Amino acid sequence: MTFNFQLNQLMKQLLIFSSVSFLVIGCSEQPQLSGHGEMPPANVSVMTMKPQSVPFVLELPATLSGSKEVEIRARVAGILESRNFNEGDRIEAGESLFTLDLKPFELEVARNRADEKAAVARLERAERESKRLKALRKEKTVSQRDYDDALSNLEISQADLLSAQAKLREAELNLQYAKVTSPVSGIVGRELVSEGTFIPGPEVLLTEMTQLDPVRVRFGLSEREQLAMRQDEAAGKLTLPKDGRWKTRIKLQDGSFYSVTGVVNFSDVRINTQTGTSELQAIVANPDFKLRPGQFVRVLLEGAVRENTFVVPQRAVLDSGTGKYVYVMVKNEQGQTIAKQAPIKVGEWVRFDPEQASENAIENGWIIRDGLKQGDQVIVDGLAKIFFPGAPVTSAPAKSASAEQNAQRGE
Repeated sequence: MTFNFQLNQLMKQLLIFSSVSFLVIGCSEQPQLSGHGEMPPANVSVMTMKPQSVPFVLELPATLSGSKEVEIRARVAGILESRNFNEGDRIEAGESLFTLDLKPFELEVARNRADEKAAVARLERAERESKRLKALRKEKTVSQRDYDDALSNLEISQADLLSAQAKLREAELNLQYAKVTSPVSGIVGRELVSEGTFIPGPEVLLTEMTQLDPVRVRFGLSEREQLAMRQDEAAGKLTLPKDGRWKTRIKLQDGSFYSVTGVVNFSDVRINTQTGTSELQAIVANPDFKLRPGQFVRVLLEGAVRENTFVVPQRAVLDSGTGKYVYVMVKNEQGQTIAKQAPIKVGEWVRFDPEQASENAIENGWIIRDGLKQGDQVIVDGLAKIFFPGAPVTSAPAKSASAEQNAQRGE
């Protein structure tokens, strides 16, 4: 009994000692308070809101297609004698692709050339006869009927010559058509008909050509986006490219940009009832054939300007779950500088080129469409030190984009 009683007393003492130690440790980990029992102000960086004009850029999914998709067909009938290309070759306009058996066409040309010469001879004879009878008619040694017949023969001979010349041109054209050439420069597809096959005419497809320089960039713009842009333009908040001629840049699947830019040259007025978008098309030069039809890319539409707007760094915009907000440095009723939540409505992202942006430009920022006014001091750094809205803060100027880059590089 005595042993158990002493053991119980020892356990109680250990429990009391542990509780006291926990309280002491807990007290030592509380934030340091100021001399008046208040938290010291958090050191933050602020940015004063000033309206500015910034680029307005749209990024949309797009597909590529050749500027021309051409079906190669023979215009005349004949035996396919040779294929004059390798499948997938780069072909220049006017280059030979197929050749039909030329002998029948050459014979037809020779026959019609002979008919033309015969028609010339008949015409010359009719001219001589009409001249002779004309002189005799003046002397009234031939009848008017004979002279009229001579004039008619002359006119018939002239018509026969025109007919012979037309047939000769047709035969020469058929001979030219028997040498099937490419109407455009581009990439030739696979052959669809082999040598030795009888080609009845244009109804048989021989191969296909795709013109790759330039290429067409096709994409859709939603009705909602178009309506929003028109409303902003009417309100003077947005300046759009003249005649809708957006400058286009192509972003490839690996995130890199194609080196050549293009221009939007077509915008369909109709809205697709299935997708709710209207189709736009841009033309982009492709001299090296690096872009191919069927490629999925993203297209950046540039050339518009968002007028008199506010931009804040993306890191300054927070999300409460019900909406986005920023912290604004203000004075409370007691004259103390605090951090106040300001609900905002954001627009699109702004991405300035770091090498071309001005010293005060924001490399990655949000367009603020509502919630801020000129002169507001938005907190952009030190947000982790603000534990609750209304917390006291002290400010320092925000770093510029160039200063942030230098700091990241260790300069």
